Formats: sequence, C-alpha cells, structure tokens
Amino acid sequence: MSAATAPPRPASFTDSLRPATHLFHRNWLVYKRIWYRSLFFGFLQPFMFLAAMGLGVGALLARSNPNAFGSVGYIGFLGPGLLGSTVMQTASFESTYPIMNKIMWGRNYEAILASPLSTRNVVIGELAWIGFRIASISTIFLGVLAIFGITRSPLALLAIPVAALTGLGFSWVYRFVINPLFLFSGTFFPLTQMPQPIQVIAWLTPLFHGVELLRGLILGSLDLSTAPWHLAYLLAFFTIGLVLADRSLARRLAS
Repeated sequence: MSAATAPPRPASFTDSLRPATHLFHRNWLVYKRIWYRSLFFGFLQPFMFLAAMGLGVGALLARSNPNAFGSVGYIGFLGPGLLGSTVMQTASFESTYPIMNKIMWGRNYEAILASPLSTRNVVIGELAWIGFRIASISTIFLGVLAIFGITRSPLALLAIPVAALTGLGFSWVYRFVINPLFLFSGTFFPLTQMPQPIQVIAWLTPLFHGVELLRGLILGSLDLSTAPWHLAYLLAFFTIGLVLADRSLARRLAS
C-alpha cells in the first residue's frame, strides 16, 4: 500500500491534549459562576469534620490511650486520611452524574462531537477538569490542616498532586464500592487493628496507598522504602482507568 493511500494514524493521547483544552475551558466557563460556593463548602466541610472528629473524638481517645497515635495525636492521623477520602468522593461524583447528564439527558457530547473534537479529546478534557477540581479542593483542605497545626513538613505541598492522582484513580470505580473503601483504607484507624485478611484487601485499594502517601507527606513521616510502591500503584490504577474510560465513552457514544 502506498503512502498516499495508507490509512490515517490514530491520534495518540499526546495528540489529543490540545483539543481537550477546549472542553476544559467549556467546563471552566460553567464553573466560574459558582466557584466561590464550591470553595466555601470545600473549606467548611473539612473544618467542621476535623473540629468534631479530630478534636472531639480525639479528646476521648487521648483519655483512654494517650499514646495510641503517637506524637501527632488522633487529629494528625485523621486529617490526611480525610483528605484522601474527600478526593475519592469528589472524583466519584464528578465522574458519574455530571458525565451521565452530558451523555443521556443534556446530550452535550452530541454537540461537542459535531465539532472537530473526538471522544478521546472528551475523555482527556474531562479527566483534566476532574483533576483540577480535586487539586483545588486539596489546596483548600491542606490550608485547613495547616490551621489545625497538622502539617509538619514542607513536603505537605506534594500532597496536592498525590491527592489529584488518588482521586483520578477513582474516576472509573462504581459508587457502591466507595463506602467500604472509605471505612477500611486506614482513614479513621490504623489497619494494624484489623484482621490480616482485611489488611490484605486494604492493600489492594487505591485509597489506602493514597492515604499512606498523604499522611507521610503532611506529617513528615514518609517511608521512602514503601512510597515508590504506593505511587506506582496509583499511577497504574489511573492508567488503567484512562484506557477503560477512552474505550467506554467511544463505544457508548457510537451506539
């Protein structure tokens, strides 16, 4: 077959980045009308949660066993875990109802695909937007942790991209698995308190790896021997989700 009649090469993810920015910009134009409300509740929720659980429940735990959570106390243990679970829940919401609305009810994607944008552009643009939302929420959350005196290391700033990666990994997880992950991924209590089979299952969940990285970065206790494994797991989980999302959206919109 000659070069003149060769079929066009499928666009790579790199080729899809620039067109995807148009979808990101479209989402920003919608979001900028309500951004202040989103940021306000992004601040209020962790503040109230840490005040009630971290200080209230933490005080009760300190009376029964002052050394249970080491020098950081229960609030120091809880804060990074809540950040991980918050980005998980944010990602699971942003990748379900808004996306289904654009596919089924609002039919936004039908209009978008009438333009030069492809389904791959849509996937990358939406994931970039979800990543932006997670990063903005994580920044506010990190500020709340600083107010409560939880952040103990300059490496805490790296918690923002780690939180974004953790949340993006959940963009392809169904919502009915979110609550078990929320409860059994080291958010509220050390997994060493659980039976060995539960610990093994927790190791298979992306939230556990995200929480471990976030807690180590924020509290200045990062274990360099295990951190690369946690990061590799999150990257692999995100990559699998990206490929599945690309194929799923293309198949759904083609039907």
